[in-house]
Amino acid sequence: MASGEDKRAKDAAMELAEAARETEWQFPSFTAEMFKGNFRWDLMYPYPEQDPEDKKIGDELQAKVKEVLEKYVDPIEIDRTGEYPKEAIKALSDLGIFSMKISKEYGGLGLSQINYARMLSYIASYCQSTVTWVSAHQSIGVPQPLKDFGTPEQKKKFLPKICAGAISAFALTEPDVGSDPAKMSTTATPSEDGSYYLLNGDKLWTTNGPDADIIVVMAKTPPKIKNGREIPQISAFVFETKDENGNYVPGFEVVHRCKFMGLKGLSNGLLRFNNARVPAENIIGKPGMGLKIALTTLNTGRLGVPAAGAGACKSFLDDAAWWSANRVQWGQAVGKHQAISKKLANFAATTFAMQAMVQLTCAFADKKNADIRLEAAAAKYFCTEQTWAICDDLLQVMGGRGYEMATSLYNRGDKPFTVERAMRDMRVGRIFEGSSEVMHLIMAREAMDTHFKLAMPIIQPKPGQKEGKLSLILKAMKFYAGWYPKTWMPAQKNFGVKHLSAASRGHLKFAAKTCKKLARRLFHTMAKYGPKLEYEQVILGNFVEIGVDLFVMAASLAYADHLLAKNPSDRTPEELADLFCSAARRRIAANFDAVSNQFNRKYKKVAVNLMDGKYRWLIQDVYNDLPPQYRDYAKNAPKSVGAEDMMTARK
Repeated sequence: MASGEDKRAKDAAMELAEAARETEWQFPSFTAEMFKGNFRWDLMYPYPEQDPEDKKIGDELQAKVKEVLEKYVDPIEIDRTGEYPKEAIKALSDLGIFSMKISKEYGGLGLSQINYARMLSYIASYCQSTVTWVSAHQSIGVPQPLKDFGTPEQKKKFLPKICAGAISAFALTEPDVGSDPAKMSTTATPSEDGSYYLLNGDKLWTTNGPDADIIVVMAKTPPKIKNGREIPQISAFVFETKDENGNYVPGFEVVHRCKFMGLKGLSNGLLRFNNARVPAENIIGKPGMGLKIALTTLNTGRLGVPAAGAGACKSFLDDAAWWSANRVQWGQAVGKHQAISKKLANFAATTFAMQAMVQLTCAFADKKNADIRLEAAAAKYFCTEQTWAICDDLLQVMGGRGYEMATSLYNRGDKPFTVERAMRDMRVGRIFEGSSEVMHLIMAREAMDTHFKLAMPIIQPKPGQKEGKLSLILKAMKFYAGWYPKTWMPAQKNFGVKHLSAASRGHLKFAAKTCKKLARRLFHTMAKYGPKLEYEQVILGNFVEIGVDLFVMAASLAYADHLLAKNPSDRTPEELADLFCSAARRRIAANFDAVSNQFNRKYKKVAVNLMDGKYRWLIQDVYNDLPPQYRDYAKNAPKSVGAEDMMTARK
């Protein structure tokens, strides 16, 4: 593609993404304010406590979930066979686990966000395949977008079906489209009378898709014409995959069931739409709102992933404590050796921090008095990254027993630890529902929002922009004349905490002071790079890492103070918060240093040379081809819309 075409494609993708963003902040966001230099401690302190009656509902449901899991779900057997038991799906559905987020009006449980997260956390501590079925079904499947954007008629039609046992899924990704929806090739063509649409295209990696009864499908509808240019429109549809007899409807096909390194009980596949008819009244929201619906759905839906990660890490922590206390090396328990005790301590402190941020963000979602788009992204990013790190370190602590499969351990009479399975199951957390890199980009864009709104209309005016350049410059100067000096002023000193020690209050002062430094350095960096800053993804990533650590520090300290208030004699919560904050401060210092002393040009140079084949000499002495029996894979691939180009690229 020529450079001009590259730019046009990039501009189209950026325009589509910007149009789908929520541009206003109706409610405050701790993280958004922090990136502006404002440490809004008042948003999380006092730390919100779950209502006792609501907690009782969660406690009672958890006890019922335990019975169902123990009766119908064998995680080790599911991993061995790759089959998820249908009776488990039915038992969980009968219990209401697949309708936890649907209001009682339609037959659901109507759980609070915190109770929903508690259930996902509990299920994840037992079986990752199960929690993926449950989470994909309602965190990003049909219930959430209908709850947020559906009409009363749509809710009455589809939500009772889900409560009665229908499985849902979310179809966005395509064989050649991941996080860039501008390249989406699935189309929805309206009929002449406008009563229905015909869906055509393939959707890949649709979790629950092969077994789903109802799917949210994202597809391109006819473009709008604005200033003589076509503006792509992506719309969201509710698509029913089966007829009244349980057979697939005409035009819908499950082409392939995908298999993965982990989550062996997952239902996931390549779905095909070939002139599949969907009624016009099944559009969610309005035509063209699809990407906005997807992003909004993911904001809240992402909270399921960190909740599951926190639950899994609690089970890992239990295994780590048992193993480290009972395994003896060189005359003492392995956990008492300093190299291992460091890992154990970090396990505990990080798990505490995960619990603090997930519970806090869920409380924000329940109270509906805070904008959580950044907090949800931060929770998803932090918890999945840390869960993987904990898995890796736990395997190192357990050595051979961590690497050996649970079935092998059991069959030779040893405790069947599941670390090996967890490594395979948990790795995908850093990828799905927005990869870690995408989370970086989302948070970086929102972190720079204030500056983009002021500076970009001056640097890169849009066609038809009404306000003149001089007026825009004066507005920016007025803002920065008041804002910038504040980033140099001392941070607040009195946080109103009653139970934290002087050391922990020192962490609070550090966080308040550092958020001013973060805002200031972000501004300096934008002034240096201007519009080219969007290409400096590594630098922006460093800033995001700092912001995430500051958010988690604050959440951990607020949570510790809350627990100390309930039981002043138990100082262990503060021990965990103190250790986490001490480690976070080191990471923050390293990330600030990386911004100033980066060598991103070297990364780019070497990467481009690799893609251009200039390092072929490095791999000349290896077997760099597929085994003969697999070399014809391209001709066996299921053809789809746009597949010919993809097949050519593969060859």
